[in-house]
Amino acid sequence: MDNWVIEAENLTKVYKMGEVEVHALRGLSLRISRGEVAAIMGPSGSGKSTLMNMIGCLDQPTSGEYILDGERVSNLKDDQLATIRNRKVGFVFQSFNLLPRATALANVELPLRYAGIQRGRKERARAALELVGLADRIHHRPNELSGGQQQRVAIARALVNNPAIILADEPTGNLDSKSGEEIMQLLLGLNQEHGTTLVIVTHDPVVASRTPRIIQIMDGVVVEQDTGNRSQ
Repeated sequence: MDNWVIEAENLTKVYKMGEVEVHALRGLSLRISRGEVAAIMGPSGSGKSTLMNMIGCLDQPTSGEYILDGERVSNLKDDQLATIRNRKVGFVFQSFNLLPRATALANVELPLRYAGIQRGRKERARAALELVGLADRIHHRPNELSGGQQQRVAIARALVNNPAIILADEPTGNLDSKSGEEIMQLLLGLNQEHGTTLVIVTHDPVVASRTPRIIQIMDGVVVEQDTGNRSQ
């Protein structure tokens, strides 16, 4: 069996704006193996965000094939796509996307609620928060946490369903340099210790330089894949 967790073949995405067609992806192909860490980079308008939406099952390609963790998702309906997204993808966003009135524990429980899981939900959420170093903050709300702590809650939420991939969109973008470095160490440590597949979408070359592989996107296609060994 192939060890690919992400297989994208000849993906295109065309947006229609009135009579104008915007080609965001132009036959893009990409493979990422299980347990890999990769950064996706590209200038504004390169198709980077569109590709992130495809990888995260937030959108469908106009044509081409996408297989996530062995499941063909290119032609699924919205409700099927939502189910796959909840089971297979853990999202970490630049703006954290936490519910402001919910505790850290309740925020981390959310993917389990959406999955209809009842038994052991709080225990799993608590274990995820412990994994990211927030065992003593589980009853705090976001406004009682620092930016770095809020991002740790978001990472715990991304991990709680044991997804096939963690998809991080500018995960250090709203953090100071010290907190950003701590978050990168945490993400890379999760990969090293647990084999978590990690895809980081970023414009920051410092963040990208921490990953073993940099995938450059330009004009809707992959133009360069750097797999040089870099310090983590």
